[in-house]
Order: sequence, then C-alpha cells, then structure tokens
Amino acid sequence: MEIFKPINEKKASTRVKRIFNEIKKTRKITKIPNFWKSIAHNPQLLERTWNNLKQIMKDGALDSVTKELIYVAVSITNSCNYCTRSHTFAAKKKGATEEMIKEMIDVVGIANQNNKLVEAYQVEVDKIYK
Repeated sequence: MEIFKPINEKKASTRVKRIFNEIKKTRKITKIPNFWKSIAHNPQLLERTWNNLKQIMKDGALDSVTKELIYVAVSITNSCNYCTRSHTFAAKKKGATEEMIKEMIDVVGIANQNNKLVEAYQVEVDKIYK
C-alpha cells in the first residue's frame, strides 16, 4: 500500500500536468502510471527523474530495447515488482520478444547465483581482470 495517495492528473498543479503530458506523449500512453503520480508529490523530483530517465533510456551506444532489458534485470535483482512489470511492458512495446525476456531472466538467475557463490567463497579477483 502506498504511503501517499497518487496525485490525480486532473487535480495536479500546472507544472505537474505539463510533465505528465510530456510523459504521455513521449511514451505514447493515455494514462499516467502510478510511479509518476506518486513521485509527483515532489514536482522537482518528478521533473528531475523524468528528465534523467528520458535521457538515459533513449537509443545510444545501447539500443532502447537492451536498456529496458537491463532495467528489468536490475529490477528483478532488487525485487521491485512494479519496475519489473512496467519495464517488461516497455521492453515488449519497443520490440523485445518473449524469448529475449526469458533468456534475460536466465542470465539474471545465473549471475545472481554465481555472484553469491563468489561472495560466499570470497574468491579473489584474477590478475587478468584487474
């Protein structure tokens, strides 16, 4: 259950409405997701987070599908169900296939397993990797 009731789009301040409209236009959606409505309690945080996400998630050296899959992988590892769901949806919308998502989940699983084994065994980093 949320700590603060999400900001209603119709009752939002002018600044928040402007950001909400940009989010909807950029993401090609008609309804603002709960994440954005929740952080809209702090308009500076909303604007900064939106600007950062918009900048980082656009195509660059990595394409936007790969970036979404990375976001999902980190969200799975951090146990953020909301982020896992929303960015899986975004990845699919940008072209990720079911096979890509399943394979990414396999990579997350083996990486987490092996990371824990390395930590448990206190494995020293090989000189070649330094």
